[in-house]
Amino acid sequence: MSLRPILETRAAQPTMEGAGVHLHRAFGFQDPSELDPFLLFDDFRNDHPELYQQGFPWHPHRGIETITYVLEGSVEHGDSLGNTGTLGAGDVQWMTAGSGILHQEMPSGNQKGQMHGFQLWGNLPGSQKMCAPRYQDVQGKDIPEVIDDDGTRVKVIVGEFWGKRGPVDGIAADPQYLDVYVPAGVKKTFKIDTYRRAFAYVFDGQAAFADASRPTGVLLEKEVAGQEVNIRDMSGDRTLVRFGTGDEITVQAGPEGVRFLLISGAPIEEPVAWHGPIVMNTQAELQKAFAELRNGTFIRPAH
Repeated sequence: MSLRPILETRAAQPTMEGAGVHLHRAFGFQDPSELDPFLLFDDFRNDHPELYQQGFPWHPHRGIETITYVLEGSVEHGDSLGNTGTLGAGDVQWMTAGSGILHQEMPSGNQKGQMHGFQLWGNLPGSQKMCAPRYQDVQGKDIPEVIDDDGTRVKVIVGEFWGKRGPVDGIAADPQYLDVYVPAGVKKTFKIDTYRRAFAYVFDGQAAFADASRPTGVLLEKEVAGQEVNIRDMSGDRTLVRFGTGDEITVQAGPEGVRFLLISGAPIEEPVAWHGPIVMNTQAELQKAFAELRNGTFIRPAH
């Protein structure tokens, strides 16, 4: 077994999207090879409805998949194919935009006005960029959860983990998408297939991730729940941890425990031509997509 080195820790940065939704972006619109097959990750969390209720009005997508995971509040969605629905707390929507779709997403808070969710963009290989659009809407009750003897809990949204398989299937990037909780002071190792690119996103509590790239003698010592551990600095709320090559990560939870997303996928390793919500392989394909948006031929008829 080989521990994955930590290539980078990065604080998610505040930004605005849609009609004025205040959110934090962990990565996106930078080097698309860093976390190939993933392109963008947003954390839309707010306790003030005026900062999110204008939502994400009608906009196009082509050549990608968008993955929306709601923790608090709800998101109403509709699209140019006539699909409508609402994602509630704990629900997931995996949308394959494929050849093109226009849709909108309008968030609402819970009874306290709180809204919290994530959106991840996954790239599609060139051979699938013009496939028919597809939705997979999954209710929280249908997402399997595994609970270990030490209190560690893992929701398996996509992929297989500890003998459970997530309900979303047929995804090009062969991803694994896990929602992980590790109790206070517990040290835990998670296996990830070597061929996958991987990152963790901490969104509640703190944790220290072991780093294979730093010799034991120079690792920083932290006291966690009364134990000294030779692992690097704590990663707290809204922190991205990007891993290098290996087949496992080790994490030790802070004094209040930690909750994080652990996401990995098989790199596509193709050229990326990207502007806004449309991601193709070449500039010519990108220009064609925007020309079709202008002339009204962007949406392919259903077969």
